[in-house]
Amino acid sequence: MIKFFLMVNKQGQTRLSRYYEHVEINKRTILEADVIKTCLARSKEQCSFIEYKDFKLIYRQYAALFIVVGINETENEMAVYEFIHNFVEVLDMYFSRVSELDVSFLILCACLHSTMQSISCDYLSSAPSWYGNDLEFSKVVSVYHWLWKAVTIAQ
Repeated sequence: MIKFFLMVNKQGQTRLSRYYEHVEINKRTILEADVIKTCLARSKEQCSFIEYKDFKLIYRQYAALFIVVGINETENEMAVYEFIHNFVEVLDMYFSRVSELDVSFLILCACLHSTMQSISCDYLSSAPSWYGNDLEFSKVVSVYHWLWKAVTIAQ
């Protein structure tokens, strides 16, 4: 079972985090700092699977972004490793070369989604004139919905 999903930049700043088990906020901060430090300290030649406390870490690096997934002992490491790659392929398909800025924009979409659930998608697609055309934004919102479902189904 997936315990958490993190997207981190090379400076060690968490850009996206999703937990599938309850973890207190102060413990999340400590856990993220320790996990990030562990992954960033490893070289590219080392294995992307790490035994860490009572679970395993699976990570992949894409340019300046690290994607780290914490799983329990019974989960298939290679399946999660491929899941990470498929997740990035979907992001690349819609953003063409996904960047840290795009991930930040996905977080903004998540905030918009959670605060405006009752508002129709037509209104939502015309809201941010600062990002680009309305069609682009509505496409990003639909990708966000798909990714959110994919990540929650994976748990």
